[in-house]
Amino acid sequence: MLKEFKEFAMRGNVIDMAVGIIIGAAFGKIVASFVKDIIMPPIGLLMGGVDFSGLFVNLSGKTFASLAEAQKAGAATINYGVFINTVVDFVIVAFAIFIVIKQINRLKKEPAPADPTTKKCPHCISEIPIAATKCGHCTADIPAAAPADG
Repeated sequence: MLKEFKEFAMRGNVIDMAVGIIIGAAFGKIVASFVKDIIMPPIGLLMGGVDFSGLFVNLSGKTFASLAEAQKAGAATINYGVFINTVVDFVIVAFAIFIVIKQINRLKKEPAPADPTTKKCPHCISEIPIAATKCGHCTADIPAAAPADG
């Protein structure tokens, strides 16, 4: 069982997936900082100086000046401002992944079709080598292909 696990863990696609998860987690932190520190402050300023991360609904019935104060007191809150930031994070990550995948697909080129190696005998319709002048199945003579105009 240990040998099977080692074979599974050392397969290329498992290692690639692990690297992708680690890089994705780091990318998520970068995007979270980008949203929190770069995107949301100007949006909050345009909306009258609102700090989205501090928006909450207090369910405890007491009054708190900030979300941090309510959380410190252990009050039940609905943190809809944090949710807004998380949604913006998601949209940016999804858009970034879309752009990366689109570029990867653009760079992938379809391989050119291989030159044919066989042709059909005009008499018995069997597959024969492209250079054949006589069919190996029906022994009919195969006319040579006309030279291409150049």
